[in-house]
Amino acid sequence: MNVSNTQVQMRKGILECCILHIISRGEVYASDLMEELKAANLLIVEGTLYPLLNRLKNSGLVTYRWVESDAGPPRKYYVITDTGKDFLTGLSETWEKLHVSVNSILANHASGRQPSDQ
Repeated sequence: MNVSNTQVQMRKGILECCILHIISRGEVYASDLMEELKAANLLIVEGTLYPLLNRLKNSGLVTYRWVESDAGPPRKYYVITDTGKDFLTGLSETWEKLHVSVNSILANHASGRQPSDQ
């Protein structure tokens, strides 16, 4: 088993939630979205981002609008839908529960405690 493969899968699992959170703050251009994800050390490439944005759009969680650009072709800006906001609320609640649970387990490991020690 390869640890880097597991790390990639962990990142991919949370990527959808992170993307929806970023878009929920206001419309966003895909390259700005990618920059924010990279700044947060969620390494992502266009080959991952654009198919994910398409899936979110096809699921009705985001939409987009075209904006003319002075410096080239029109740009596609993504916006979260009401359905997307509801979906994000569910993801956020799940993340909080997972965060607490995983940190509890990791804290027990770091302290050397076993469940029977509590």
